[in-house]
Amino acid sequence: MLLDLFSAFRQGDAETIKWAVASVLLALPIILLALCVHETAHGYAANKLGDPTAQSLGRLTLNPIKHLDPIGFLCMLCFGFGWAKPVPINTRYFKKPRRDMAITAVAGPASNLLLALIFTGLLKVFCLVLGANTALLSDTFVKNIFSFVYLLLSAGIQLNVGLAIFNLLPIPPLDGSKVMYMFLPPNLYFKIVQYERYIYFALLALLALGVITPVLSFISGYILDLFYFIFGISQKDWMNIFFLLYY
Repeated sequence: MLLDLFSAFRQGDAETIKWAVASVLLALPIILLALCVHETAHGYAANKLGDPTAQSLGRLTLNPIKHLDPIGFLCMLCFGFGWAKPVPINTRYFKKPRRDMAITAVAGPASNLLLALIFTGLLKVFCLVLGANTALLSDTFVKNIFSFVYLLLSAGIQLNVGLAIFNLLPIPPLDGSKVMYMFLPPNLYFKIVQYERYIYFALLALLALGVITPVLSFISGYILDLFYFIFGISQKDWMNIFFLLYY
């Protein structure tokens, strides 16, 4: 999104810049919601499995101040993939540490996929409302309102799917690595844990270089197509929306 904004400023077209700025501004609340729900879901799952750490530290909240990681937030703005400040987990409270840690880890991405489904349902409602009120689009102000709502719903779907898929990668310290650890022998597990910090910086470098972005976008695309199929949003619907709102 930020990259699209920079590209729009380079082009210098006022209309392109307007919608690029709108996309970034509308994405901000979506990113905050996605990251906060993600981390709260981790804490809630851990609490249900016997670990009260997140609750005692006040992390079972949607207050963004409690969850934001500046670098992860910036990555979400730039690439559509990122992370929040991890919720502290104490596996000593778990009856089956590896299994319960894996469940706790999956809870975050699962909450984002659920949010994406909700936004997709809202997008379907939006398509129906738009189709039944096309006459209102003759008013520029109303047309802009519809356009902003469309951008907001699209961001809600795409950013939540992107956050879920990125965090499910089996790369430390992402959530997917916690699931991977459940299947590793202890000696290999401890070796990988020793190098988590270095793997984290390597992950940042790969994101900055755009190495893993195409892979993530490819996987996210399939998930998005599945969600659109579930709610009956077709390619024709997309074409109608673009034609009505932007032409």
